[in-house]
Amino acid sequence: MGNFQEKIIFIWDLADLLRGVYKRNEYQKVILPFTVLKRFDCVLNDSKKAVLETYNRYKGKFENMEPVLLNAAKDKNGNPLGFYNYSKYDFKTLLEDPEHIEQNLMHYLDCFSKNVQDIFENFHIKDHIARLAKADLLFLLIKKFSESKVDLHPDVVSNHEMGTIFEELIRKFAEQSNEEAGEHFTPRDVVKLMTKLIFVENGIHLKQKNLVRLVYDPACGTGGMLTSCKEFIMSINKDVDVVLFGQEINEEIYAICKSDMLMKGEDAGKIKGPLSTLSKDQFPDMKFDFIISNPPYGRKWEQDKDAVKKEAERGFEGRFGAGLPRINDGQLLFLQHMISKMKIKEKSRIAVITNGSPLFTGDAGQGESDIRKWMIENDYVEAIIALPDQLFFNTGIHTYIWVLTNEKPSERVGKIQLINAVSFFKKMRKSLGNKRNYLSDDDINEIVKLHDKFEKNKYCKIFDNEEFGYTRVTVERPLQLNYRVSEERLENLYSVNAFAKLTESKQKDPELKLKEEEEGKKKQEEIITALKTIGDKLYKNWDEFEAKIKDALRELDLSPNFIKNIILALSEHDDSADYVLDKKGNKLPDPKLRDSEKIPLKQDIKEYFEKEVSPYYPDAWMDRKKDKVGYEINFTKYFYEYKPPRPLEEIEKDIKEVTGEIQELIKEEL
Repeated sequence: MGNFQEKIIFIWDLADLLRGVYKRNEYQKVILPFTVLKRFDCVLNDSKKAVLETYNRYKGKFENMEPVLLNAAKDKNGNPLGFYNYSKYDFKTLLEDPEHIEQNLMHYLDCFSKNVQDIFENFHIKDHIARLAKADLLFLLIKKFSESKVDLHPDVVSNHEMGTIFEELIRKFAEQSNEEAGEHFTPRDVVKLMTKLIFVENGIHLKQKNLVRLVYDPACGTGGMLTSCKEFIMSINKDVDVVLFGQEINEEIYAICKSDMLMKGEDAGKIKGPLSTLSKDQFPDMKFDFIISNPPYGRKWEQDKDAVKKEAERGFEGRFGAGLPRINDGQLLFLQHMISKMKIKEKSRIAVITNGSPLFTGDAGQGESDIRKWMIENDYVEAIIALPDQLFFNTGIHTYIWVLTNEKPSERVGKIQLINAVSFFKKMRKSLGNKRNYLSDDDINEIVKLHDKFEKNKYCKIFDNEEFGYTRVTVERPLQLNYRVSEERLENLYSVNAFAKLTESKQKDPELKLKEEEEGKKKQEEIITALKTIGDKLYKNWDEFEAKIKDALRELDLSPNFIKNIILALSEHDDSADYVLDKKGNKLPDPKLRDSEKIPLKQDIKEYFEKEVSPYYPDAWMDRKKDKVGYEINFTKYFYEYKPPRPLEEIEKDIKEVTGEIQELIKEEL
């Protein structure tokens, strides 16, 4: 492992060569593709001679040389690599002709198989080769990458270690340039936990013969989650045919993922990108056995808005039938997307990471709540695990793993398990970005055990689905106002839209515009003068005051709605005033006093109202036509533990100690 870490440090230090020619935040645009290129160069070394001989033997004899060259490109054990390069050059021979290194390197790239060329096109490596050559850095960089310290042959650096090298370089570059490293990969300890949770009930089923299992990650980053899933399945049954599918939006990260998959012998054609999963799903007709992901959180989906809204209009024929969250966070869109990818007549399982927002953001009737309602009422949510903070490279916040399925075991039907694992972690010896904590194997096993046992205890709560639902009931209180024509209340007229608009003009001609504005001001003065004839007596009955207002304004030809708004501007709430009634004699509600109550689904609404509202507001009533059902999952409420405040004596003692220390420091300064 020391040698492995040494390679990371050496490659990282190569970025110093670029200083002056590239900005700090551009270093990765060179180092990452050249690291990938070096890995390809090392992997191809075992069959380099055979591929060259094959190319020279059959050149011009076949219109399509690809099948022949693919057959010649093998690892040292004779296994097909799935890619090739028929150039005579490699990192070593490129150095033998410094004068033509740019042209030779370009030729070397052009001789790769198409699947590899796609990778380097997404890295835009040719642009950087030209830029490096112009700055006289290309030869030096190739020379550095040719040193033994950067031997990336599979015998020296395993596929697993190579993936970690990529991730560590991405993290370090992102940290240096203030970018979001954790968008592209998830720490291995968290991935390990998610993998175990997604397969916890499938051990027996995975031991069957002739199995094919499809694994999908809609925001696959560097592909670590997909690889982890395959390794887990193969550890149970090596004969399972595990097919990996992924989609990634970032060009460079997509290129790394695809190259990593190629070198691991996977079908890299099943890694799609660089495209947004929300707006350009590359697997529209596919369903998967296992879906695992860490989609971006707190990220706007504005760039996908048109496509997402169009998809939502299809209802449940599309991916977003349950609703749309607010534009600043697309996590619940990813959750819906993943659920849409579950198989219909077979069991599928999902493990996905989110922050706290999808658990409780949005009230009843809003998009987020409607999506939760759909997920819970369809019994997709199996478990939610609250993780410790400071687990991720790019954020220190608490995160949650959702475990979803379309086929729960009988004991879990209609129930959701919450696991509070915030205390299950170990401190890292050295921080990596925001990652200061990690999940040890013991922590992971304990969390999986809590999930598997499905028993209530200090860390585990089990609830019926309905426990998370509530009815938001609108509570109205009667409109009671007093009325007075006073100087203070007359000022409120200027906030009445119709009154204020009297002085506005749409005329373009300046003279006509000024004339209309002056006429409007005159009309306002006439209204105020007429109102003052009523006097400043206080009224407590709408009808009585309305009659006075209409009588005072009868010559001014104002609409009934205008008069109504004038009355409201001259009024104030008064509990001792008469109720304002409609034409049928019913009490009108006061919009300013309107409130709502969240009443649990399992509770009788009428009983709740009589117990919790009526004693305090006897004249209040419920407008049941406005009822809306919502769902939220408040972890804090379910795992809250009361901690009494510290004794005053203890606090006072601490203050005295700190004060004494400060006084001593002041004496030393003097």
